[in-house]
Amino acid sequence: MQIRDAIEMAEDEGLDLVEVGPNQSPPVCRLLDYGRFKFIQNKKQKEARLVSRNASKQKDVRLSPVMSDNDIETKINMTKKLLAEGAKVRVFVRFRGRQRAHPEIAMQVLRKVAEGVATVAKLEKPPGMEGRVLSILLAPSPQQKERERQVKTPPGVAVATAASSAPDDGEAAKEE
Repeated sequence: MQIRDAIEMAEDEGLDLVEVGPNQSPPVCRLLDYGRFKFIQNKKQKEARLVSRNASKQKDVRLSPVMSDNDIETKINMTKKLLAEGAKVRVFVRFRGRQRAHPEIAMQVLRKVAEGVATVAKLEKPPGMEGRVLSILLAPSPQQKERERQVKTPPGVAVATAASSAPDDGEAAKEE
C-alpha cells in the first residue's frame, strides 16, 4: 500500500500510522492510537519494575542455638507469614562465644524451622557457615503461590488459563 493511502486511511479513522517493523522489506506499519499505545507500554514497564522490586525482597529471621521450642514455633509462624507475602526468607543462627564449638545444635534448630515451613516453602540454599552465622534461604513454594492466587480470586470468577485466554479469530481480527 502506498504511504499516502495509508496516512489518509489513518486520518479517516482518527488513528496514527506507526511503523512497527522498520527492518523488514517492505516496512510494516499499523494503524493505532499512539497516545494510548505509549500509555499502555509505560504501564507495563511500571508493573515490571514493581514485580522485580518485590522479587528481590528478602527478609531475615534470627535464631539462637539455645532457643526453647515455643520460641522456635513463634519464629516458624513469623517465617510462614513472610513467605505468604511472597518474600524470600533467610533464617540464620548467630553463634556467640563458645556456641561455635557445637554447630550441630544450630543445625537441629534450622532443621526444625525447615520442617515447620516445608508445606509453604522450598529450600533454596542449604545450610552454610558464613563467619559466626549458619544460615539457610527459603523461598515460597510454587504450590503456595498457586494457593495465594486462588485465594485472591473472588468466588464465582473463573481463572483464565493459557488455552482459554487465547482470542478466537474474530477477536484477533478486531484488534488488528
